[in-house]
Amino acid sequence: MNLHISAQIVEPNWLARPSTEVAPDLIGCTLVRQLPDGTRLRGIIVETEAYAPNDPACHAYRSRTERNLVMFGPAGRTYVYLIYGIYYCLNIVTDLDEVPSAVLIRALQLDAVPSWVTLREPLKPYRIAAGPGKLCRVLQIDRSLNGQVLELGEPLWLEHRHPQFQADLIQTTRIGLTKGADLPWRWYLNNCQAVSKL
Repeated sequence: MNLHISAQIVEPNWLARPSTEVAPDLIGCTLVRQLPDGTRLRGIIVETEAYAPNDPACHAYRSRTERNLVMFGPAGRTYVYLIYGIYYCLNIVTDLDEVPSAVLIRALQLDAVPSWVTLREPLKPYRIAAGPGKLCRVLQIDRSLNGQVLELGEPLWLEHRHPQFQADLIQTTRIGLTKGADLPWRWYLNNCQAVSKL
């Protein structure tokens, strides 16, 4: 089966692998956000980070809690949490049921600027989703979308890479961590202006 046909929906079983395998494979896939009024926003994933069992930076490292419960469930669901009390972050749950792991979507290259977004820098529209908090703000993602199944017709779903997509990836350490900072579990698209800044 060809996994890179345009507009082919990403199925949960494709995500049921270790997060360190899924994270680089998600680069080039499209995240689709369908708003309640039917508006669809689309962005190519250009930066990801993997979080896995036995990873001290993973939210599920110590124990199962109400906050991280969705990470222990089956692959193909969203894990949305709040950081610094103001920014939401979108993660894709991966691996097998009861194996807590996820991929943080760090940056998107949107195909259009939503009408409600006011550009601080009009010449840089490609920066509006360059960071996990930015992309959640633009796509109107918050905790109400935590635990959602990623499938067509739901508020969020994923589509596989376009056949012509060139996966020129850079692998490096993750950003902003005090624990597990040495693990090279961040991937981003080389020479892409939509990637978040360090």
